[in-house]
Amino acid sequence: MGKKRVLVKFSGEALAGEAGNGIDTQILKYIAQEIKSLVDSGIEVGLVIGGGNIIRGVTAAQDGIIRRTAGDYMGMLATVINAVAMQEACESVGLKVRVQTAIKMEQIAEAYIQRRAVRHLEKGRVVIFAAGTGNPFFTTDTAATLRAVEIDAEVIIKATKVDGVYDKDPAKHSDAIKLDELTYDQALRDHIKVMDDTSIALAKENRLPIIVCDMFKSNNLLDIINGDRSNCSVVN
Repeated sequence: MGKKRVLVKFSGEALAGEAGNGIDTQILKYIAQEIKSLVDSGIEVGLVIGGGNIIRGVTAAQDGIIRRTAGDYMGMLATVINAVAMQEACESVGLKVRVQTAIKMEQIAEAYIQRRAVRHLEKGRVVIFAAGTGNPFFTTDTAATLRAVEIDAEVIIKATKVDGVYDKDPAKHSDAIKLDELTYDQALRDHIKVMDDTSIALAKENRLPIIVCDMFKSNNLLDIINGDRSNCSVVN
């Protein structure tokens, strides 16, 4: 593979900003500019965005009125809303973008086809993978890892609100220690919430490194891809 190819996973909550829900267009614009810096450097970029700023399947189903299967499909539709918004933001800064959905909705986006996705990437287009895996009971973390493996990405970057992986929640514990590097087995054994266990197991099986970083540090994504690992944690 000539060019570098990465998959970046953003949480839906990140798009909500201070409001805590919905979509903050200024955050959309910021992310689009960060993605543009990668594309301008010749990097092929796939994106997966969660749907938690709109609805989470597990939460929707918690009191039993909405079944978990339906709740998860609602969550998948939320990721499509976010993907369309991100497509618009990326195009507003001059990028060429395609949204591919795991659930067919022809008027809105292409259906996910692995070969077509790779062709888009090769042509310098950003591909946003929406609707999760298309199956309930799987998270968008798992969808991101699956798509990263399918498109032969070199690495998956999970862009979050913290600068890496800690032994406990740094927001709640002042003595939390940052782990610069850890193995897949460590992450699984200690249930460190890098991603869910299914996605970590899939990454391990396919030797796909997971990098966890702070999405709100400008140029962090490009720095990481260029080898600067001071503001992130690596699982491999």
